[in-house]
Amino acid sequence: MVVVIVVFLFAYFLIYKRLKIYTRKTVNQWDDFVLDVFKIPLLWILVWIMIKSFAHLFLKDLTFFKYLIHVNNIVLILSVGWLLIKFVKLGAYLLNKKLDVKASDNLHARRRLTQLTVFQNIADTVIVILTISVVLMTFDGAKAVGTSILASAGVAGLIVGFAAQKSIGMFLAGIQIAITQPISLDDVVIVEGEWGRIEEITLTYVVVKIWDERRLMLPVNYFLEKPFQNWTRSSADIMGTVFFYVGYDLPVQSIRDFVPTILKGNPNWDERVFNVQITNTNELYKEMRILVSSGDASKNWDLRVEVREKVIDFIQANYPDCFAKVRLNHNNKLAFQAKDE
Repeated sequence: MVVVIVVFLFAYFLIYKRLKIYTRKTVNQWDDFVLDVFKIPLLWILVWIMIKSFAHLFLKDLTFFKYLIHVNNIVLILSVGWLLIKFVKLGAYLLNKKLDVKASDNLHARRRLTQLTVFQNIADTVIVILTISVVLMTFDGAKAVGTSILASAGVAGLIVGFAAQKSIGMFLAGIQIAITQPISLDDVVIVEGEWGRIEEITLTYVVVKIWDERRLMLPVNYFLEKPFQNWTRSSADIMGTVFFYVGYDLPVQSIRDFVPTILKGNPNWDERVFNVQITNTNELYKEMRILVSSGDASKNWDLRVEVREKVIDFIQANYPDCFAKVRLNHNNKLAFQAKDE
């Protein structure tokens, strides 16, 4: 029996290696993916068929044969569950290939990818629960447990449900996020005072990639219960501001004439919005705001940095005395001190 299994495994992996060489020569990548996905679960199913068919020819001990068949049946159930998960993964892969997430206007693709990811996690969870339930039902003493898991009813089910109320709540929150989509993968968000992008969404937690490569882990229900900023909820387009605090003698029109020279032909500017305005004044300086728009938050950040640097250089070169200044009268200060004494 052992020799037969060894020969079978050798033949199986030899065929697999040949197929692997063939798929590498093809243009499509999906055949390589399919081959890798189904490699192990198909192997276990074929081993089950072989043991089921030939074990009685080699084993005379009925008790051992009975246990072997039981173990073999468990392996089959686990293999089928594994195979179903791989089918789900394959379906998600094929659907994912149709989504152009790298496009500049990728809002639709990101929303579909978010739904696809969450529903794939749901399907995997359901398959795992069903597989474990069916495995338990192969044991006489555990049939009731397996049945109760499948039925999700009874006192035991209520106790487990009450104990896992928070986890179930997060699970349902994950489903709600997939449907209502307050966030999607690659959304630009501000949470807990941090700027970042949604990197991963699971049924229980969300990973936010912070701009400095840190990762912020948040429970999935956070995005349903607490306020946060989503800069790309309906569109990736965004406007940004650059503030300057300058003296009253700076001619604003000169800045209005200079800023377009920065924006013209700049890949970070989407040509939608550009404005220079005085937004506030006080006895010391005036507040000048430059408003610019970009196709996404990353480009807008780079554009604002560039505008800030070049406008400072322009003022320094042409109007060096027009930066905001705080003037102190040293004599008056001494007089006030003498009066207090």
